[in-house]
Amino acid sequence: MKITDNYRLVLGSKSPRRKELLGWLQIPFVIEISSIEEKSMEISPQKIAEDIAKQKGQDILQKLIRDNEKYQLVVSADTIVCLENEILGKPRDIGDAKNMLLRLSDRDHDVITAVYIGKYEQNIKDSCYKVFSCKTKVHFKKIDKDLLQNYLDSGDSLDKAGAYGIQGQSLTFIDRIEGSYSNVVGFPLDMFIDELKNFLGYPKESTGQWRKRFRLS
Repeated sequence: MKITDNYRLVLGSKSPRRKELLGWLQIPFVIEISSIEEKSMEISPQKIAEDIAKQKGQDILQKLIRDNEKYQLVVSADTIVCLENEILGKPRDIGDAKNMLLRLSDRDHDVITAVYIGKYEQNIKDSCYKVFSCKTKVHFKKIDKDLLQNYLDSGDSLDKAGAYGIQGQSLTFIDRIEGSYSNVVGFPLDMFIDELKNFLGYPKESTGQWRKRFRLS
């Protein structure tokens, strides 16, 4: 690819949190949503997250290839909450959310976010990708009953893995974290910047030239 050719960055997620985090880089991007069923044959939580992130990204990339959309760079992600190697998905209802949060109360758990970066230049033979993941340990204090009920009444727990989001009211449950904060939000921005720069061939560049490789449409 010529240095004068720029990518269209495609975020493969409808998450407003990922949209906000990626927006902080102040580079143009569009959103495309994958239609895959989020299932994996992998065993470990980390591999499952990486596999699903890859499936999402490649589903979108294949669609762009079929539409003959050149110079696309797709970013997709998957976040899971893991308690003693058990994955806690999105709750089915308020009762399920309450049970999840009571299980997390006064305990530690891991939040793993996997990210896929894939690009397409001329045809499918020229596409390439990388997948990486980030793990953060989250320490919950013992959740007060009134704070738990207030949170459940807000409805915020229903669309989040593990029934909580660190950036919202459930922050009152968290004593401390070990690792990346943005990873718990759903997108490890600090690691993503380094991985994206490496992927584009700017591993040690610090003047922002890599950010100029993206176009509006």
